[in-house]
Amino acid sequence: MEDGQELLELNDISTSFKIDGQYYDAISHINLTVKRDGILAIVGESGCGKSTLATTIMGLHDTDTTRISGQALFDGQDLLKLDDKSMNDIRGAKIGMIFQDPLSALNPLKRIADQISEGLDYHTTMTSDEKHARVMELLSQVGIVNPERTARQFPHELSGGMRQRVIIAIAIACKPDIIIADEPTTALDVTIQAQILDVLRGIQAENHAGIILITHDLGVVAETADEVAVMYAGEVVERGTTEQVFNNPQHPYTRSLLRSVPQGNQDVTHDDLYVIEGSVPSIERMPQTGDRFAPRIPWIPAEAHEENPSMHEVAPGHQVRCTCYQQFYFKSLEETNK
Repeated sequence: MEDGQELLELNDISTSFKIDGQYYDAISHINLTVKRDGILAIVGESGCGKSTLATTIMGLHDTDTTRISGQALFDGQDLLKLDDKSMNDIRGAKIGMIFQDPLSALNPLKRIADQISEGLDYHTTMTSDEKHARVMELLSQVGIVNPERTARQFPHELSGGMRQRVIIAIAIACKPDIIIADEPTTALDVTIQAQILDVLRGIQAENHAGIILITHDLGVVAETADEVAVMYAGEVVERGTTEQVFNNPQHPYTRSLLRSVPQGNQDVTHDDLYVIEGSVPSIERMPQTGDRFAPRIPWIPAEAHEENPSMHEVAPGHQVRCTCYQQFYFKSLEETNK
């Protein structure tokens, strides 16, 4: 088993949703790789397409209202071309997903043990005793103190942090090669966040899994990820190692995201916090040409933008969509945040 081995290769993936009889792109031409023992963080504001990319990989879209192109190469197969039966054999067994909202992801009418056992029922030939032992092992592994009691409970009887741990237990039950964690620490207090991240690191170390970490929390990314892909309006605008992206951000959207994080020496009582003006366009109003972030940075002249921006390598492994910004500087906080 080789560290750094490519587990999943995404080539030119686009996903469009049908609205009032017309298809609109939610994500466009995504190219990324997930490596064994590596954590790829995908960051960006809400509405940038992060979760759509995850559900595209997992094959969770209605084919009657969704159009998908490109390749998702995993274990010698293109996931996007598999039928439902073949994808069901992979979901849970080879690729596990930690969903964003654990309360809605869990069945309110089933006990926790039964929900964790579902994947074991489908993918293994374990006996009832073996499945029970595995459920207890999983609940202990994700940090639940009294697994026997929790296994008998229903989702509404658990706290948000415990429900999140249960979702993780379900995702890792069959020791998948890839774990997709969609906002695994959202709405949790910082203490629980740290515990959840420790659980993910421990699972990765044990199973040598590759992790796709979807988040808007740049602090979590800085502590956890090996590589970062920054998404805006359905496109990857910058990608590289965490060190490259955080220490030498090239795209103005990446710089804006980093600037909006309060700094340790900042007086939040008296200092103005940086806010990115404007908002992510809806998929029905997505610009078809030019830089999609351009309307939110009016201080950079129109002629500076590439007409059809593409990814450029600015350093080995560090790519950015459009390099025209390097000749410009952000205005002062007072000018850009008015």
